[in-house]
Amino acid sequence: MICHAYRIVQSHLTDSAFSGEGARLYGGRWNSLGQRMVYTAESRALAALEMLVHLSSEQVLNHQYSLIPVHFPASLVKRLEDLGKVPPDWQSQPAPNSAKEAGDNWLGGRTSCILSVPSSIISSERNYLLNPEHPDFAKIEMGKPERFVFDERLAKRLKSK
Repeated sequence: MICHAYRIVQSHLTDSAFSGEGARLYGGRWNSLGQRMVYTAESRALAALEMLVHLSSEQVLNHQYSLIPVHFPASLVKRLEDLGKVPPDWQSQPAPNSAKEAGDNWLGGRTSCILSVPSSIISSERNYLLNPEHPDFAKIEMGKPERFVFDERLAKRLKSK
């Protein structure tokens, strides 16, 4: 079975969208600073929500974005739940160290190239974390970037808060 995921990035960053450099420099919910990881979402809509929670309204309107589809065999994926490492506070804000440790342990263990985790925005939906340093990373197919435009009404909503 083939799985699909999506990543939204600023258009000028499409060439490095799968390097894991952003996560290495800034960390994320599931990784500590210094650890390369690529965050993707199981749907276009979830990818947009995941991007929006990190942006201000001005950013939404002032940048051009690209959506990049990703395709990979299900055999490359492990679920966080199957590894028995779901921290009870994983949804806390800001992201707790326990979630970062779970992701870092997965990266270090090299048990799979892709880890499926619940989205902190919609916990019944999934994000796929990619390990760009895993030997199976070459089996992931990155599709052609396509222009992605956030609806201006979203920016108005963010601005009003």
